[in-house]
Amino acid sequence: MQLREKVAQLPTQPGVYLYKDGAGNVLYVGKANNLRSRVRSYFNDERLADAKTGSLIAEARDIHFIQVDNNKEALALENNLIKQYKPRFNILLRDDKTYPYIKLTHEKFPRVYVTRRIVKDGATYYGPFFPANLAHRLVHFIHRHFKVPSCRIDFERKHTHPCLQYHIHRCLGPCVHGLTTEQAYSEAVRDVRMFLEGRHRDLAHELERRMGSAAE
Repeated sequence: MQLREKVAQLPTQPGVYLYKDGAGNVLYVGKANNLRSRVRSYFNDERLADAKTGSLIAEARDIHFIQVDNNKEALALENNLIKQYKPRFNILLRDDKTYPYIKLTHEKFPRVYVTRRIVKDGATYYGPFFPANLAHRLVHFIHRHFKVPSCRIDFERKHTHPCLQYHIHRCLGPCVHGLTTEQAYSEAVRDVRMFLEGRHRDLAHELERRMGSAAE
C-alpha cells in the first residue's frame, strides 16, 4: 500500500504517528489531535517544498500510528517514543539551520559542496545530515571516488592549467579543455546522485557495466 493511501485510512482521533524508512527505522515521531488531518498536511505542495519536510517524506516508506483518548496522552506518548527511538528528523527539525546539506549545483558541469543555506536555484539538496561532519566526509568521498569538485572556478572561462585537485585525482578538470568530456562528467554526476540517494546497488551495476564495456 502506498504511503498516501495509508494516510487516507488514518483515524481522525488524537494519537501519535511514526514515519519509518524502508528498513523499519523510525525517522520521525509526531502527535496530533486529528491524525489524518495532521499527517495529510505533510503532503501538500507548500510543505513538500520545504527542504526539511521534503527530505523526511522522500525517505519515508511507511507510517504507523497509535491512537489515544486525548491530546495530553498523545503528548506524553510522543515524548516517550522520542526518548526511546531518538529519531533523526526529530533532532534535525528542532533547528534545521544547525545541520548541513550537500548541494549538487545546476550547471553544465555541476559541482558538489556542503552548505547550510537552501535557496531556490535549481540545485539538488541532500540532507540535512547529522552529525554535521557526516556531510563533509561524504563530500570528501565524492571527491576521491567520483572526482566531482567543490571549487568556485568559472568553468565557462577555459584555463590553461588544472589546479592541484586534478593532479591529486580529486577532480575531472572541466576547467581545462580536453581533460574531460561532457559525457564523462555527466556520468560522474549521475554516479554522485545514485550515491547520495542511497541507490548503491544501481551504482554498483552501472560501474560494473562500464568496466565491462571498457574491457571489450
